[in-house]
Amino acid sequence: MLLHHNPASPFVRMVRVLAHETGQADDIEESVATILPIERHAATSDANPLGRIPTLVTDDGEAIFDSRVICAYLANRAGNTEIHPSTNFRVMTLFALAQGLCDSAVNLRYETGLRPEALQWDQWINRQRERIGIVLDDLNANWQDDLSAVHVGSIGVAAALGYLDFRYPDLGWRDGRDGLAAFYESFSQRPSMQATVPG
Repeated sequence: MLLHHNPASPFVRMVRVLAHETGQADDIEESVATILPIERHAATSDANPLGRIPTLVTDDGEAIFDSRVICAYLANRAGNTEIHPSTNFRVMTLFALAQGLCDSAVNLRYETGLRPEALQWDQWINRQRERIGIVLDDLNANWQDDLSAVHVGSIGVAAALGYLDFRYPDLGWRDGRDGLAAFYESFSQRPSMQATVPG
């Protein structure tokens, strides 16, 4: 299999962590793609008409995307229903919450890191920051029991928190969120997380 990816992406990290957790990391060849929102990346776009990462090309030449679908595919390929319990709607909702947290963090990155300063939209920036804070508070208050197991929900949250550390080291997301900080401190020590540190 071939994974079009960039190691900085939290969506890519979800896929890579799940691959490690299910013993499939060695089955995946990785092709690093520098994807900008205003440019077409040829190799990725040839496999995925959206031109987005992550995109997985199977050994049969079929392209699978996005991170949610790739995670489902890899879990199915490994026969692991515990890591991707598709009928456990609590876990799948946690996975969706993690995806949304990543969406807001990446949107904020694009707006503040790539868009010319004169064109940046302050209300948009403030809304992304607000959404990030609200989600972090919710994760800390309402999801601790669910984060205690290894599945797509906890993997997604860990990838999102790792991205916040990577892109926003001064955010202070741990402040007042001791439960969430403790979860990440423990989960980030897993070999799958250590092998996929963004860079």
